Amino acid sequence: MTIMDYTGLLSPSETMKLLLKIEHLPNRKLGQNFLVDPNIVRKSLELAGLAAGEAVVEIGPGLGTLTGAMLKSGARVFAIELDKTLYAFLKETFGKEENLNLVCGDAVKDPLASLPADIKDFKIIANLPYAISTPWLDGVLSQDRLPKVMSLMLQREAAQRFSAREHSKDYSPISIFLNAAYDAAPLHKVSASCFHPRPAVDSALLKLTLKEHPYIFSEDTKGLIRRIFLKRRKQIGTIIRSVEAQRAETASKWLADAATKGLSTMARPEAIPFEYWRLLDEYNRNR
Repeated sequence: MTIMDYTGLLSPSETMKLLLKIEHLPNRKLGQNFLVDPNIVRKSLELAGLAAGEAVVEIGPGLGTLTGAMLKSGARVFAIELDKTLYAFLKETFGKEENLNLVCGDAVKDPLASLPADIKDFKIIANLPYAISTPWLDGVLSQDRLPKVMSLMLQREAAQRFSAREHSKDYSPISIFLNAAYDAAPLHKVSASCFHPRPAVDSALLKLTLKEHPYIFSEDTKGLIRRIFLKRRKQIGTIIRSVEAQRAETASKWLADAATKGLSTMARPEAIPFEYWRLLDEYNRNR
């Protein structure tokens, strides 16, 4: 099989036959729901604006649904697959493709799929397993280089959380960290019928475009914001009073300054705009 006759555009019946042939049962714990709608494959590439010669990272290529289409476009693909059976299938199918660098590993530990250090300009296209979507994305945001565009297939709940803004029930720490660095386009809804096996929930394609001046929070501040959101139902003034001793002085100074700028001490975390979280990061970096 060559790249010319395998583009990843597999129908549901072809997907089932292929899985049977390689004796592989989809692992739900790993979020193995394979794309079976060619229109969604094309949409994923379209959102990323993928062009020949560009470097693109893929997470969890599975049966090569996206991989084949990206290679046929002329892109240089750097992919990471955790499942050893699927990795072996991909190696056999695409092993002779010079534009594919495939590694077997954990994307949470290797968020950029062993992308060479000298490649600074790249994109990410991925059908992400729900279980790793947040830690993986947090890992991407912790790198010293960021993709200029991400086209991500996610469970709809995760996509809504990633793109949420303040005053939303979906607003969370990952919303803050992501929106500090990326602009999110409106979600493109994807039916559960576009996958095999069919998941219990609908999905969505999320396009993220790197801001001209992206802001990256320090790891220490990110940890503090996560702890604050554990008490998201409480008022920020109450939460700050319970902050551990080594952070108490910094957190108190931040809240006092934020209050002079218009933040109510009675506000709950989900109602606090980005600029105040950035102010917290500035205080935390300078403590």
